[in-house]
Amino acid sequence: MHLETDKKVLNKSKKEVFNFLTEVNNFEKLMPDNIAKFEVLDEETFRFALSGMPEIVLQKKEAIPHSKVVLGAASSKLPFTLTANIIEISADTSEVDLSFEGEFNSMMAMMIKGPITKFMGTLIQNMDKIGQ
Repeated sequence: MHLETDKKVLNKSKKEVFNFLTEVNNFEKLMPDNIAKFEVLDEETFRFALSGMPEIVLQKKEAIPHSKVVLGAASSKLPFTLTANIIEISADTSEVDLSFEGEFNSMMAMMIKGPITKFMGTLIQNMDKIGQ
């Protein structure tokens, strides 16, 4: 299953955006209002839960300086990745989009597509909080 957000233009350099996204504790600032739990497990891993949803543990899998940050499921039960792609527009402006890749059976994909799409939309909208 592949999902993508629209691109979001930020008044931040691609380095600022990359540095923000590589610090896992910063993801708490991007979370939706209905977050029930957020816990940093180590410098590469965090756990979160949204109201009415199971806990998810995300781990930093890859970081290509100033252009890409990949988070993935810490468990192999439901393998997926969430990738932030960062593109420089100018020295102090960048564009970010998120993409989700996961291998799920069709029933599971149908159940999670809506919530994941909404979650990713919230994360991308909250990117305005970078540097605050």
